[in-house]
Amino acid sequence: MKITIQREPFSRIFQIAAVVAPARSPKTILQNVKLEAVDGTVRLTATDMEVGVRLSIDDMEVETPGAAVIPVARLNAILRESSDEVLHISADASKILVTGKQSRFELQGQNPDEFPEVVDFAEEDYFEIPANVLRELIKRTLFATDAESSRYALSGVLLELNENFLTAVGTDGRRLAKMEAPVKIHGNPSQAGTATIVPSRAMQLIERTLPAGEEPVCLAARENDLLVRHPNGVFYTRLVEGRFPKWRDVLPQRTDSTRIDLPVGPMFSALRQAAIVASEESRGVDFTFKDGSLVLSNSTAEVGQSRIELPVAYDNEELTITLDHRYVADFLKVLQPDKSFTFDVENGEQAAYCQTDDKYGYVIMPLSRDRR
Repeated sequence: MKITIQREPFSRIFQIAAVVAPARSPKTILQNVKLEAVDGTVRLTATDMEVGVRLSIDDMEVETPGAAVIPVARLNAILRESSDEVLHISADASKILVTGKQSRFELQGQNPDEFPEVVDFAEEDYFEIPANVLRELIKRTLFATDAESSRYALSGVLLELNENFLTAVGTDGRRLAKMEAPVKIHGNPSQAGTATIVPSRAMQLIERTLPAGEEPVCLAARENDLLVRHPNGVFYTRLVEGRFPKWRDVLPQRTDSTRIDLPVGPMFSALRQAAIVASEESRGVDFTFKDGSLVLSNSTAEVGQSRIELPVAYDNEELTITLDHRYVADFLKVLQPDKSFTFDVENGEQAAYCQTDDKYGYVIMPLSRDRR
C-alpha cells in the first residue's frame, strides 16, 4: 500500500477513529487503526469490540492499493508534530513508512487480515434525521446519564423511535432530560416504537463523528446493536442491557403550577454568581420568586453567603425551591444564551420542570432545606 495524504484534513478524521481504539486491550491489535486504500478512497476502521467506526476520506492519492494496521499513538504523534503539509504512507507485511520532506518514520506493522471487521450499514429499513438535529439531541440528554450507577440502564441514553419522532432521554435518578425531533422512515424498521438504550460513551463518539450541517443521518436499531450511517462513514455500537425507568411518569402533569419565562444568558450568569460560595457539602441554591424578581441565594458556613437578584415577570405569592446548582447549570449550558425557557414550579417539594419551545424538557428533583 502506498498513499499520499494532506496532513491536516487526514489528521482530523484519523483522530476521530483513534478515540474509538482502546489505549489498553488484551488484544493488542485493537490499539491500532486499520487503513485501507483503493480507488482514490482511504477508509479508517477502529473498534474496541463494543463500539466501532468506519470513516472514509475521498479524493485521496492512492498510488498502490492495499491495507495496513497503524499504531494509533505513534501516528497521532507524527501527525501532530510534523510540519509537513504532505506526507507519504507506505506499508508492507512487516513495516509502515511515514515520510515527509525532511522526516522519515518506520513503524512496526501487523497483519491487517487479523483486524476485526466492523459491521457495515446494509439495512433497507431505517430512520433518517438531520445530523445537526441528532447532535443537538445527544448534547441535551447525554449529560444527565449516570455512568457510575449500578443500574446499567442509567448509563446510557434511551432512544425511542417511531414513525414520527425520535425521542432521546437521559437520567441519573435525580434529574431527567428528554428531547424529541421528527424523523423520516424508510422501509419498515422492526424496532419502530421500541426502546433502545445506547451507552453514554457511544453517544459521545457518535456526536464527534457527525458532520456539522444538515446532512442526513440514518439510524437502524437492531436487537443488540445500533448502526448509524452519515456522509463521514458508519458507526456501530452494542446496546445497554436493562430496563429503563418509566420516564413519562416522571414528567410533571399539573395544571395549578406556576410557569415563569426566564432568559438563558442572564439566568446562567446569576446562577454562576450564586454558586461562588457553594461547596461539596452545600450545593443547594435557593430559587425564590417574589415581587417581580428571582433571588438566587446560597449560604455555606465555612465560605460565606451570596444573594443575586434577577428581574422576572412574577407577581404571585412568594415561592422558594432549593436546587443543586450543578444540575441547573448543566441544563443552561446546552442552550443558546439569547434564548429563553419556561420554569414550571408548584412548590418547594415537587420537581421543577424546565421547557423550551423546541420540545426539550428537563426535570430536576428539589433538595430539602436541611440538605442544602
